[in-house]
Amino acid sequence: MVSKASFSILALLFGFSQALYLNQPQQTDMTSMILTINNGSSELLLEGDILLPRGRNGLVCADSSCFWKKSSNGLVEVPYTVSSVFSFSEKTVIANAMASFHSKTCIRFVPRTNQTDYLSIESKTGCYSNVGKTGGAQVVSLSRLGCVHYGIVEHELNHALGFQHEHTRSDRDGYVTINWANIDPNTVSNFDLKNTNNLKTPYDYSSIMHYGKTAFSINGLNTITPIPDPTVAIGQREEMSAIDILRINTLYQC
Repeated sequence: MVSKASFSILALLFGFSQALYLNQPQQTDMTSMILTINNGSSELLLEGDILLPRGRNGLVCADSSCFWKKSSNGLVEVPYTVSSVFSFSEKTVIANAMASFHSKTCIRFVPRTNQTDYLSIESKTGCYSNVGKTGGAQVVSLSRLGCVHYGIVEHELNHALGFQHEHTRSDRDGYVTINWANIDPNTVSNFDLKNTNNLKTPYDYSSIMHYGKTAFSINGLNTITPIPDPTVAIGQREEMSAIDILRINTLYQC
């Protein structure tokens, strides 16, 4: 049994750590956190947190096989399992992130029963996902060593629904400048343009799918600069933007 004194000390320490966390510059830290954690991953990852796709590009999917199916009730059910290694509080973070989709879209993450295709949410070496539905048990990794944060969970679930990073969409060069000289030469492919279906939505600097200004930097300088206003903030991991939500509802005809 934990004594009242010990409990008080634990509560004080928890409160202190929470205060430190809340006072950190979330926009920068959460964006770079994925890349930092994934740096040691044994998986072959594209753009830092995308598992190597199976011969297709993001939202462009001719036969819709890479999207989750809508049920007759108008809802898109995405079955999932959550590894038992996650604590109660970590599972709560994941559940809360899923609930944000439920309240704003027709996506419904449902506990798996016997479905063949489902998301297997696990704590592996990093934060990553496939783009869209790949079939079978599809791993979404949320390492307990830094990935179980509301915005990061939303980010990876958006990948699983079929969304690429904003900085790689087909029309990005009209909205950001890629500073190639500041990019680690071994990671330049992470800035390749994708053949994306942009769903007739505008480029979104505030998208939860946009990487930050120093992503993959070799020298600490900006690799992505918004234009024409370089001071525009990019790379937030707090909540899906209004356009993120619009895209989900458009893609899945909610």
